[in-house]
Amino acid sequence: MAAAKIKKGDQVVVLSGKDKGRTGTVMQVLPKAGKIVVDGVNVAARHRKPTQMNPQGGIDRAPAPMAISKVAVADPKDGKPTRVRFEERDGKKIRIAVKSGEAIDG
Repeated sequence: MAAAKIKKGDQVVVLSGKDKGRTGTVMQVLPKAGKIVVDGVNVAARHRKPTQMNPQGGIDRAPAPMAISKVAVADPKDGKPTRVRFEERDGKKIRIAVKSGEAIDG
């Protein structure tokens, strides 16, 4: 299995679409579907009818999955989008931001 370049909890920048340029934290990664859920980005609204459990009804807003290819990891140094490469340090495989050379995993 290939190593994941984007993981839950990462700061990412949206590269294309209606939310282009916005940043957010990865809430969930769906590798089989090639999708990702980012907090506060690609928010979908569902209009709900009143029910016994929710007598008020109303509009529910929740982030929807989006393609992984539409986001890039934010560089830890300046917050701009960057690619990720892997390096072995102290016997551990860690992720490195290509632009600044900073470690993403810490």
